[in-house]
Amino acid sequence: MIEFSKYNYTYGELSQRGNDIIEKGLKAINKQKVLISILSLIDLTTLSGDDTEKRITDLCNKATSYENKVAGISNVAAVCVYPIFAKLVSSLLSSTEVKTACVAGAFPSGQSPLNIRILEVEDAVNNGADDIDMVISRGKLIEGNFNYVYNEVAAIKKACGKTHLKVILETGELGTVQNIRKASELSILGGADFIKTSTGKIQPAATIEAFIIMLDTIKEYFDKTGIMIGIKPAGGISEVDDAIIYYFLVSEILGEKWLNNQYFRIGASRLADNVYAEIIK
Repeated sequence: MIEFSKYNYTYGELSQRGNDIIEKGLKAINKQKVLISILSLIDLTTLSGDDTEKRITDLCNKATSYENKVAGISNVAAVCVYPIFAKLVSSLLSSTEVKTACVAGAFPSGQSPLNIRILEVEDAVNNGADDIDMVISRGKLIEGNFNYVYNEVAAIKKACGKTHLKVILETGELGTVQNIRKASELSILGGADFIKTSTGKIQPAATIEAFIIMLDTIKEYFDKTGIMIGIKPAGGISEVDDAIIYYFLVSEILGEKWLNNQYFRIGASRLADNVYAEIIK
């Protein structure tokens, strides 16, 4: 198991670094090209208690409506739903390249026994999920029970089999630079294919500072192992300019190899329409 370096940045330093990266990116942007890329990175999401089969069907139809091969525009990366809709979504998307993603494992709190959470993950996988988005036990991490967090990620990764695992840190609840860094490390070491900022159910959700911590952890792991881990900001990302900022950060810190939906996703419910409207304007 690799040892990560000590991480001592402050939020102020991270904020300034983010601003510098954004300013640099804005000077060199090919906005049309970036927006077409961003559209292909989106996990089009609905995670409401009143979701219905009609709403899910409409969302799948929307997810597959953006492609325009002549203009070089692709559909979104995935549709993200609760596990109860996994079978429906995987069926509707079976003839497309759009993936079925499910939040599973007692999302969004994670406050259920691990064996129950694993059963939910297995059910989603058995019903066609290509991606599982799980949440870590933030309370355990804050208490310093790092072995628990590592072991729960490893157990859920095992339950996923070949299905990709995105591990949600819920950075807004972790509170400190050190906690976000530790959660990133434990998730990667436990077997995460992606690390993800937020559930979108609490505030703050995705932030530039937390995102940079996560990117730095992925970069250090890659430098030491050669293994690429994916990244997913989520929670409140609906405006085009916000999505561009996250794109710049990935481009600058991780590089061009990450600028595709195998290693970079953006979780959002309204962003896709806004990006598409900007592309065709």
